[in-house]
Amino acid sequence: MEDFTWRVGGPQGGGIETAATLFARAVGKGGWWVATKREYHSNIMGRHSYLDVRLSRKPVEAFRERVEMLVALDGETLARHLDQVRPGGALLYDPKVLDLTVHKLPMLDHRVADALSERFGKLDPSLKEILQVYVEAGVQPLPYPFEEVADRIGAELGVPSLQARRTLNTIAVAASLHFLGFPLEPLLEALALQFRGKVLELNQKVAEAVYREEVPKLPFQLHLNGYEPGRVYLTGAQAAALGKLAGGLRFQTYYPISPATDESTYLEAHTAFQGADVAVVQTEDEIAAVTMAVGAALTGAKAATATSGPGFSLMAEGLGFASMIEAPLVVTLYQRGGPSTGLPTRTEQGDLMFAIRGGHGEYPRLVLASGDILDAFLDAQKALVWAWRYQTVVVHLLDKFLASMAQSLPKEALKVLSLDGEKRLTPRKEGFGPYERYAPSEDGISPFIPIGAPGGFYWMTSDEHDLEGHITEDVALREYQMEKRMRKLEAARKEIPLEDQYTLYRDGEVLVLGWGTVKGTLLEALDHLPGVGYLHLRLLWPFPEIGPLLEGKRLVTVEHNYSGQLADLVQQETLKRVHHRIVKYNGRPITLDEAVEALEQVLAGRAPERLVLRRGV
Repeated sequence: MEDFTWRVGGPQGGGIETAATLFARAVGKGGWWVATKREYHSNIMGRHSYLDVRLSRKPVEAFRERVEMLVALDGETLARHLDQVRPGGALLYDPKVLDLTVHKLPMLDHRVADALSERFGKLDPSLKEILQVYVEAGVQPLPYPFEEVADRIGAELGVPSLQARRTLNTIAVAASLHFLGFPLEPLLEALALQFRGKVLELNQKVAEAVYREEVPKLPFQLHLNGYEPGRVYLTGAQAAALGKLAGGLRFQTYYPISPATDESTYLEAHTAFQGADVAVVQTEDEIAAVTMAVGAALTGAKAATATSGPGFSLMAEGLGFASMIEAPLVVTLYQRGGPSTGLPTRTEQGDLMFAIRGGHGEYPRLVLASGDILDAFLDAQKALVWAWRYQTVVVHLLDKFLASMAQSLPKEALKVLSLDGEKRLTPRKEGFGPYERYAPSEDGISPFIPIGAPGGFYWMTSDEHDLEGHITEDVALREYQMEKRMRKLEAARKEIPLEDQYTLYRDGEVLVLGWGTVKGTLLEALDHLPGVGYLHLRLLWPFPEIGPLLEGKRLVTVEHNYSGQLADLVQQETLKRVHHRIVKYNGRPITLDEAVEALEQVLAGRAPERLVLRRGV
């Protein structure tokens, strides 16, 4: 077996993320490259959530429509994921749920229940009838009474039933791996990474007890893949946090908001990393978060804040203030479904234009989008450096899919970059007086002395100002300051290496353009689409000079938003028409199957100008 996807579904708050992490770590210890996709409901408890763990003999970032094994920890998973298991795959489920009917599943959306009723031609089909559809499709049913097994193992170990049932996730993972013929030892090692003390001891004993049971072997087996040490398993939010530490972050602010909070809480838990010297502050709101980070930057600290769309909206005035006083600041923006509260735990790429244009008036900002977990680590370092190099705001774009996706990476890929180029003045040793903070320069970047440094001072105001910072409304000074600030964009476009602006992975008469987390899906899609090229954009503002690459091409954009914001940007900046916009905006990431099918329609001449992808659970 070269490629395999395992899915676990259950109620939000039921520990399914623990199960998926445990499964991913176990197979990772067995030598497989893994990637994990998390789809979770925004309420705290009860509503349906699920995770996919895809494993392969080579690194992967994309996810497929169907899975090889589904583990249903409740009846709703059985109902929702009908048609999601490949023929020949396996379904591990608790047989006690079969007596339920779809309308007795309290959290199942009415739309889904009604669709199932229509499909089965009856008012309230049972899960037993739904199971039969799996079987008729060639899926092997694996009834496994999770709670009964927990009680039996608990009795063997002398553990109360309630305590034993807290290991249900370990039981589900152990049973899955046991059915697949996977050895026990990697699972025990994974448990040691997940738990400590008596909890670890209990879970390891439970896993060993599951493996002592006789189970039928599946026709497809999961063997060891030759473990190579030196791999790390990270989410996108964790990678961004580590990238900031590697880039010398000294001060981070945040106000809790999904999905951005994961980054800041990870930073809070790892401020003691060797070489790290960072303060993390939870503020009373996003306005305080951005202005406090600006204040820290003015003292000379590499400063950042992290938020999602609603918080970024509140930060707009603070970002304009940062640009007016030319303070270096990084804003890590985790996009999610909008508008308003929207889909707080679902993915979207709807903030691109807002990141570029958001705010009143015009001011320079750099906008950088990460395409995968390694990008998130490296881009976090670059964002800090560029903020200081150009003394301006850098918006680092990620999205919910990337934030919660996890992936195994070679440890050596997490490099600390050697980047500089700051323009800081050496404090005067003698004398003290004002200096021209906003002095003329060809690239728009003036020398800077942090507040509190001896040897010089300047005036600072949110109003337009002269070279020393005094308020002015003089027409000539206004023109000078606007032009000086905006020259930073041209300097950035010329100085930032092309590989940090875009990558042409393959040329073709049909050229796909993408940004952010469509990257992994489209790169793997190329394996199925001969003749199709892919241009991935990382620096979205200032927009790269890609016009010559688009000459004579049939252009296609793929993105997670309604209107095709990248397509608008490409047409605006290059005057080249985008012929097809492939978009998805239901909050679920584009799968490999969807991307291939959509691009095959383009190749066959059957695709409309705007093609909406609608799949998702």
